[in-house]
Amino acid sequence: MKQQQGGGGGVLGVRFESQRFRLLSIVVGCFLISVTFLLSSRPEAGAFDTLSPKPWLEEARSTQTTPTTAIKTVKTSPKLGGRDFLVDVVPQRGAHGESHGRQPQQQSAGEKTETEWVKDTVIIEERIGGAGAGGTERAEQEEAESGVNDAAGAAQGTATEEEEAAHHDDLPAQTMGAAVTTAQPAVLKTTTATQPDQLPVPGLFSDKETQKVGVRTMKLQDELQQTPAIIKQTTPLPPLCDFSDRRADICDFSGDIRLDANTSSYIVVVDPAVPGQSHKVRPYQRKGDETCMGRVTEITVRTSSSSSPPPQCTRTHTVPAVTFSIGGYTGNIFHDFSDVLVPLYNTIHKYGGDVQLVMTNVAPWWLVKYDKLLRTISHYAPIDLAKAAAAGEVHCFPHAIVSLRAHRELIIERDRSVDGLATPDFTRFIRRALSLPRDAPSRVADGTDRKPRLLIIARHRTRILLNLADVILAAEGAGFEAAMSESDVGDPLSRVGAEINSADVLVGVHGAGLTNMMFLPPGATLVQVVPWGGLQWIAHMDYGDPAEAMGLRYVQYEIGVEESSLKDKYPRDHEIFTNPTAMHKKGFGFMRQTLMDGQNITVDLDRFRGVLQEALGNYLAQ
Repeated sequence: MKQQQGGGGGVLGVRFESQRFRLLSIVVGCFLISVTFLLSSRPEAGAFDTLSPKPWLEEARSTQTTPTTAIKTVKTSPKLGGRDFLVDVVPQRGAHGESHGRQPQQQSAGEKTETEWVKDTVIIEERIGGAGAGGTERAEQEEAESGVNDAAGAAQGTATEEEEAAHHDDLPAQTMGAAVTTAQPAVLKTTTATQPDQLPVPGLFSDKETQKVGVRTMKLQDELQQTPAIIKQTTPLPPLCDFSDRRADICDFSGDIRLDANTSSYIVVVDPAVPGQSHKVRPYQRKGDETCMGRVTEITVRTSSSSSPPPQCTRTHTVPAVTFSIGGYTGNIFHDFSDVLVPLYNTIHKYGGDVQLVMTNVAPWWLVKYDKLLRTISHYAPIDLAKAAAAGEVHCFPHAIVSLRAHRELIIERDRSVDGLATPDFTRFIRRALSLPRDAPSRVADGTDRKPRLLIIARHRTRILLNLADVILAAEGAGFEAAMSESDVGDPLSRVGAEINSADVLVGVHGAGLTNMMFLPPGATLVQVVPWGGLQWIAHMDYGDPAEAMGLRYVQYEIGVEESSLKDKYPRDHEIFTNPTAMHKKGFGFMRQTLMDGQNITVDLDRFRGVLQEALGNYLAQ
């Protein structure tokens, strides 16, 4: 039994010694792993440093308690014309190539560099590392606000910024923690993990020049080849011209504008880095009509280019310019108003007369005829572009519009007008400019025996009203004071306006003469006699819709085959009678020659008396 017990004690002793050995092996292994980790994390540390770790441990503690300073500087160089450049942050080294207060840091291949531009900005930020995590979070927030989310920075992907600071014994305490920030829109900024002691600024100073920040000196380098190419942010100009309108192409632009009359060109002076624009516009409101637009001078609207300097001003204006043509179909009163005068009023009313008119394709008689309207709408004598070109003039403006804003025929649509104008505003302007006395028809109960006045517009070349005298007698029999207007194109506008303004009812065959309804007082009645040939739609578009837009009463009388002289030219089974609208497919030239200029009219008096009664009823209802 004793031997057995003794043998059991020996076994237990061996087991205990084995456990101690294994425990010792674990301790030694942990120690070796720790030493290996320390050596690998600080490869520059020697064996003796490992045996006595106190110095570098104290240095590590000193580094953690040292105030961190973050300096980020982006400078704008006057020598580069205000252009931006990158700033590399490079540690300042001592006499033996060692940085102050810390070990040199190298950027490994796996590190990322975040790049973005900062425009027209000098940012100097110095922060105390003692602020701890809160200071770091604030720095990161300010970085985000200064443009990390900018489109240029976002294109580089998501990157992080690490700014470490060195301890400077010579930095005054009052400068520590100071932050001076001037923020502008961010465009490109370069941030690397390095010490911010030297800030090389290529191209601003020579390599011997220095700039001081506090007590520290930042050496400025001129090694352009070591920095990225300078990128200057330029905002593209909005389109100078709008080609979407169906009636006219319109250009509207501001800035340093030069009108070179010799080349019929508007030149907008811009920075050479701004993308260029060049457009050609014919400033007349019949877009798509090649015959008409072929009579209109082409205007070029473009930006300046680095290859040729802009022309020098011979005359500088302080008011905007509005350029338009009085070529095209002008000379016909309908086109004078629908293509020029109504759109002109709609375009420049907002300027209150402080606007310079620039005209192309000028006819002197046109200026004479509409002189009162032009003088009312602008305080300045118009510029004839052809005369200005002959004199070699260059006019300069702060703002310019080329072409006019036209809506429908003789109509200003309030919902499309920039100033909320409508057609009655234009007719009111006409009456005031020409000093027309009546703003409403005469009233029945005005205490006089005056009859309502009916005025018939006589035509002498085409679409003649052959039984005009009988129509006058019928009108007088219906209760009107009837008369005939024989105004001519050359008559003064004020005289024609006064005659039309005296009428309560205006009667006429479809044609330009009906444009004189502009002078009627609101509430008066227009009667349009429509020739044969399916012309109802064009008659209503040209005069019916505008009359209603002006506040007039409108009556449309459409003649029958027996009232047209076409019955004497074509057999009754001809398509011109059986299906006249099908002939419209032959084009407007055919329509005009055959259906408009090719027939005269003899109205059926019995039918027409009904129209006269309707017009009289409109008058009595006032």
